[in-house]
Amino acid sequence: MLVSKTLAEIAAIIKPGITTLYLDKIAESFIRDNGATPAFKGYGGFPNTLCTSVNEEVVHGIPSDYVLKEGDIISVDCGVILNGWYGDSAYTFPVGVIKKEVQRLLDFTRASLEEGVKQAVAGNRIGDISNAVQTKAESGGYSVVRELVGHGLGRKLHEHPEVANWGKQGTGPKMEKGLVICIEPMINAGKKETLQMRDGWTVKTADGRPSAHFEYAVAVDKGKADVLTTFEFIEKVLNNK
Repeated sequence: MLVSKTLAEIAAIIKPGITTLYLDKIAESFIRDNGATPAFKGYGGFPNTLCTSVNEEVVHGIPSDYVLKEGDIISVDCGVILNGWYGDSAYTFPVGVIKKEVQRLLDFTRASLEEGVKQAVAGNRIGDISNAVQTKAESGGYSVVRELVGHGLGRKLHEHPEVANWGKQGTGPKMEKGLVICIEPMINAGKKETLQMRDGWTVKTADGRPSAHFEYAVAVDKGKADVLTTFEFIEKVLNNK
């Protein structure tokens, strides 16, 4: 829940005129004040607490002096370590008023995540999640990033199995009760191809069109997945702004 509450802290301050580095500082202070450690900072050499990916940036954007503008969207990905366990979640925020077609991309990406979660039940296979995400995203006319995937979560940030956002039903490892995975659709408004930036981290869409990213950590259970992270705190803040 701490990772969800951290993203809600970010939701409260996102607006035109502030930098992505400011968001990062707020998140790090909040995480440490709650007795936890930022999971991303130093991970593989990553320099910051948050991944902040704006507009055509898909994921792994490095917080900087970039000033958010009206009409931007920003994916904020956050990880924490608390009592030896990892938490991980992401949410794509509108900055001020955004175009209707960009809001539709956000809505479809979020919906594709929810469809994936429905398949995270004991006895199903990873491919059932992958196919559900892909089917929903492509039904909106969007494309699914292939180079990046979701993952297992626990004592490490990235564990097995990989959870792709595309694939065939009935394929991949069978899921058992208690498995914790991160489902994180990365969906592009245009083509699926991406580019790696020179900073070694930031991934952008090759055609420069917007991309959205939402992520839940879920525990596989019988009948219905147990969603461990929540967007409730975030959306309560956004609805009251």
